[in-house]
Amino acid sequence: MKKIALASGILLHLYCIKAQDTIQIKTQDTIPARNLKEDIALINSSGCLFNSKTPFFKKHWVKKSIAPAILFTAAAATWGEKENIREVRNRYLPNFKVKYDDYLQYAPAAAVYGLKLAGVKGRNNLGRATLSYGTSLAIMAILVNSIKYTAKVERPDGSKNNSFPSGHAAMAFTNASFLHKEYGMVNPAYSIAGYGSATLTGLGRNLNNRHWVPDILAGAGIGIISTELGYFFIDKIYKNKGDNLSILSRIQGNDYPSFLALKMGTALGTTNFLKESELDDKKQIGFEGGLEGAYFFSKKWGVGADVSFSSFPIKSQRITFDDGQDFGDHELKTQSLGFLSAGIGPYFSHELSDKWQLTLKVTGGYAATASGKVFVKGNDIDTPNHELQIARYKPKPAFRWNTGASMTYKFNPGLGLTFYTDYNQINSTIRYHFSDEIKESDELDQELNNMTAKEKISYITLGLRLTAYF
Repeated sequence: MKKIALASGILLHLYCIKAQDTIQIKTQDTIPARNLKEDIALINSSGCLFNSKTPFFKKHWVKKSIAPAILFTAAAATWGEKENIREVRNRYLPNFKVKYDDYLQYAPAAAVYGLKLAGVKGRNNLGRATLSYGTSLAIMAILVNSIKYTAKVERPDGSKNNSFPSGHAAMAFTNASFLHKEYGMVNPAYSIAGYGSATLTGLGRNLNNRHWVPDILAGAGIGIISTELGYFFIDKIYKNKGDNLSILSRIQGNDYPSFLALKMGTALGTTNFLKESELDDKKQIGFEGGLEGAYFFSKKWGVGADVSFSSFPIKSQRITFDDGQDFGDHELKTQSLGFLSAGIGPYFSHELSDKWQLTLKVTGGYAATASGKVFVKGNDIDTPNHELQIARYKPKPAFRWNTGASMTYKFNPGLGLTFYTDYNQINSTIRYHFSDEIKESDELDQELNNMTAKEKISYITLGLRLTAYF
């Protein structure tokens, strides 16, 4: 049957060509030469007779499900580590209480109605957009509340047993997806701003100690999928994808490589961070995560900035005397070094092809380092974890400079995956405080509680960025 269909298709195509050539004979003395291979290739490429099957990952429903699936998977993956993640929050920002997340969650939806009232055309007119939004909210509310009061997970602050999933995160990402649906086609910057504000809302829920990280990730996934379902049902009623798609399809960008990206990578120390403090004799290996973006004034030059967090665990050191003798089975254990950094500077971009883009940068800025503790660890120490705190350390804020290169592979004009490498350098001064009790002795207090060490901290980061262009 396949051979018969193929033969019929070839004959039909050749008949059409023959008819065209017959017409051309009247105006041309010669007929262009043709061959069977070209005809078969033309039939297959046209797709009019033999429709190729759509690849699985290019199916519409699969593409719409990828982001929620990733978020639900991340929620499951971090469930067992939620206590450890909270300890990081408690160490760096134990007293954080800023209720901005109660209000920021509504910002993307407010932006949609503000734009529509200002006359800016979106995917739909006001009435249909409101109907799609209302349906999305209803789906989100049903999903969130049915899970909340079934799972009954205790909040990290112990206030209630309705932590999972985060309602604030679900609302924020429902609203962000609403903004994306209505105005993402007008300019990707609307989508970036919407999802950026939703991410900050989720971060606020964690920093305010109201939700575990898995709560926030699951809430974000529910918010996105609720909006997708809301629009799906309303589009079925209207029998099209939007009121103004024909208008929006003619809108084009300026082709400048302005972008916003999420990044994550491995950080490799090129110096021993605590060499002068004598608390470590090896180069550290840690991780880095953060946000990076740049606005380009032309296809080559722009100004960019980044905000990143990096952490480096410190290996325990066996205690020895100056004469080389061991101090029994005791070790010095130092809490990890963490840096919250921000910088700004010039960016250069060069398009190697339609798919590949090279970017170079140099930035300067500020690095804040978290305080930490130093412990003696040994089996004969009578504490639950066999550790005894002997000192605290507090690095001073310092200047950080950064340079880097990246290569982006573009899946489409608006989204790409970036391979990046950065070099960072911070000259940090660390002050150590050993004990409040020795303040009675001026000599010991001056020697131990005012001890400082100047450390040169430099590291290379190798990682990936998910890059959105606007």
